[in-house]
Amino acid sequence: MQQTYHTTPVLYLNTLEHEGRHFIRLWYKPDHRITKLLKDSSNIAKYSKTYKCFVTHKTPEAIELLHRHLQGVALVDVRYLNRPKRLRPSLGAVITSGSLQSEPLVKLPELPVIRLQPLEHEGKAVIQISFPYNEHIYRLFRASSCCRWLEEPRCFALGTSSVDLHQLLDLVQGAAQVWLCNTLKINDMAIMRRLWEQTYRKNTDYITCPLPYLEKLFLLNYSLTTIRTYHSLLLRFFNGHREKGLDTINSFDTAEINAYHRQMVQAGTYSYSFVNQSINAVKFYFHRILGRHTLDLSQVERPEKADRLPTV
Repeated sequence: MQQTYHTTPVLYLNTLEHEGRHFIRLWYKPDHRITKLLKDSSNIAKYSKTYKCFVTHKTPEAIELLHRHLQGVALVDVRYLNRPKRLRPSLGAVITSGSLQSEPLVKLPELPVIRLQPLEHEGKAVIQISFPYNEHIYRLFRASSCCRWLEEPRCFALGTSSVDLHQLLDLVQGAAQVWLCNTLKINDMAIMRRLWEQTYRKNTDYITCPLPYLEKLFLLNYSLTTIRTYHSLLLRFFNGHREKGLDTINSFDTAEINAYHRQMVQAGTYSYSFVNQSINAVKFYFHRILGRHTLDLSQVERPEKADRLPTV
């Protein structure tokens, strides 16, 4: 004769948050007796069409009423009621390689900003220097011969030649950061290179971007945005191998180029377009600047674009 064991059903209480308020969600295995008792007691629990379950207020009184109302029919379990909320990333977790290359370019701490903008003074074009008052910067300009104080607009100004701008950058190096206004156009790539690299920490092994690289891009009528992007990506490539020196980098084969970009892909923090732009910047340097036509750049690997469904 087969023996049958009957176990008492369990009603589990779970926390439910709705429109900033806390309720209790009632969960149990399908049981007609519990369902009938909950339906008949509208003052204790109500069925929610939104969450497809019975809910009640999160108060000690409501929990006590459930205990009394279901006595002899089901056990009320509160083990999940006050559990700490588990935080999970919305996109899951990615396990990356343990030997990834660290960020090769270290930025300096934030410095006061000096803004340059064109100004016409006494019929001549000059460059106006404006900045929030800083005693140290003010003293530098007062003691310097590269700029002069204008009484009428009450500001410092300097000439529009490349020599004046180089002297200004030498003067404020390490004390302030120079910004250009949109209406000030500079076609000297040596100055633009200094402006783009002024935020990086330059140690003894720091490798700057070769000037012929920028001049070639400018000569081929690349946009200033593209030139700046290529500059930053090639600078990152150089300083990612700075311990080897520029001469060794110039003799790299496709294996070293692929290894560098493979690490970027494995890091999982760089987009498909970012890695592809980096490949384009490096290929332009080896092919158009170094003239290494024997280097088979067709063997440079490119990451495949991920197939994603449109976000609706």
